[in-house]
Amino acid sequence: MRRVARAPALAAALLLLGACATAPERAQYAALAERAARHALEMKGVPYRYGGASPRQGFDCSGLVQYSYARAGARLPRTTRAQWRASDAVPLAQLRPGDLLFFHLEGKRNSHVALYLGGGRFVHAPSSGKHVSIATLAQPYWRRHLAGARRPRLD
Repeated sequence: MRRVARAPALAAALLLLGACATAPERAQYAALAERAARHALEMKGVPYRYGGASPRQGFDCSGLVQYSYARAGARLPRTTRAQWRASDAVPLAQLRPGDLLFFHLEGKRNSHVALYLGGGRFVHAPSSGKHVSIATLAQPYWRRHLAGARRPRLD
């Protein structure tokens, strides 16, 4: 009988310890994601280049995301599709700097990715002939093409 009474107390204690253990991890993730967003913002003005993944060669959208997270100390896959798969959905009301925004462009699903900066703003490498720049979710074009927000799963 005593054993049964202890089981719920033990389960509650383990849940509390688990919650405490994840709080520093959440804070650590938030700091890393913010650093990634800052690194991406530092690339403002770098030319777009298909397949580009560095300031010297230029960036495409997923190259900018991968580079920015690498500079912050985390590994992300190289392609937009793989970045989608390596992340979890986030409600727009819970966006944090460093979260990923995916867009359907030119009739292609999740064909563009950007890093959220906060305040409705994001940084991205838009397309050929353009440069890494800031845009907002308030702009009708981006709002219309937004596919979803996601948070990378980091090791």
